[in-house]
Amino acid sequence: MRPCGNLRLLLCFLLAAAPLSLTAQAPASAPQTAPQTPPQQTAPVPATPAAVPAPQLPESQPSLDADHDPIVSPDAADNAAVSPGHPNTNQEIKRNQGVYTLTRDVDEVVLNCTVIDQDGHLVQDLAQSDFHVFEDNALQNIVAFSHSDVPISLGILVDNSGSMRDKRPAVNTAALDLVRASNPDDEAFVVNFSDEAFLDQDFTSDLSKLREGLSHIESRGGTALYDAVIASADQLSHGARRSKQVILIITDGEDNASTLNLEQTVRRIQDLQGPVVYSIGLLFGDEDKGQEAHRARRALQLLSDETGGLAFFPHSLADVDTIAAEVAKDIRNQYTIGYHSTKAAALGGYRAVRVDAHAAHHGKMSVRTRTGYYPRGQTLTPRKTSVAESAPSGK
Repeated sequence: MRPCGNLRLLLCFLLAAAPLSLTAQAPASAPQTAPQTPPQQTAPVPATPAAVPAPQLPESQPSLDADHDPIVSPDAADNAAVSPGHPNTNQEIKRNQGVYTLTRDVDEVVLNCTVIDQDGHLVQDLAQSDFHVFEDNALQNIVAFSHSDVPISLGILVDNSGSMRDKRPAVNTAALDLVRASNPDDEAFVVNFSDEAFLDQDFTSDLSKLREGLSHIESRGGTALYDAVIASADQLSHGARRSKQVILIITDGEDNASTLNLEQTVRRIQDLQGPVVYSIGLLFGDEDKGQEAHRARRALQLLSDETGGLAFFPHSLADVDTIAAEVAKDIRNQYTIGYHSTKAAALGGYRAVRVDAHAAHHGKMSVRTRTGYYPRGQTLTPRKTSVAESAPSGK
């Protein structure tokens, strides 16, 4: 009887073990009810690595605030907001007497031109057909033309070195009078510079804020004019809301503290296809300085000539206010001409520019504009990244 009992126990054990073995061998036969494969079991190896699904990352959605369509919409309103780097970024929608026009300045060379007749008077009645633009002596096709008082972005740079202490009240008055005589929609910032440049008022149209910025006088140190000009040109390039940009420099001496030189300063402005520079050199009474006054005059003249502006050298402080009014008039009566160069930008190199004007009802005329430029996208010259964001302590 004992052997039979042992056999019965063996049969019971085999019957109890059979269901576990079947479940483990064929989990796919009952996918809805079968338990998961225990961790210690070896899973089937897929035929290729591609059979293993890749981990799912959270889906990245583009911003709904930006236009990602590379095609310009025929509806101008659709192009008003575009994302940085978008092909439409440099487009501008303008409204003139109820008519909206979409303009593009990508690859467009824009020239601000002042036309003077043989008597030195401004000529203000010319048409597009009266102008001819030459780049490296090759005639260019004008694609945009206007003659209107458009708002500007203006950088007012005032020498804050020790020698300017007694001149600042008259200089500040002249600078504010220039703003008053300009387009009411202009924006301006104030940079006071000595051996460093300080942004004492950022872009604003508020005359009282500009007055306060000009009042930050701490006459000291040297004259880092070139560094101040480059930093201000960058300030305009990155922060200005107006496409037409101007720098006004008022100084009484030679640069003696900049890290960059005159040639690098001119090159930087040309790199940026940047602002027109107007200069007021208060060099009177410096006859005994000889070469220093001569070098200062040459630098201011070159900065203005190369960018299409004017350099003034008054004989006294009493003349400064009149000069400021003349600068405002010059800015407000310019022609704006745009063209696409016949030379590919990829070729690089400096491009010399000349503009001629001829009209039957006028005699000989001269056109003042920048002398040339470097195509966008080339490696830029060394730069001062920005002017200081606030005045030093004590101002």
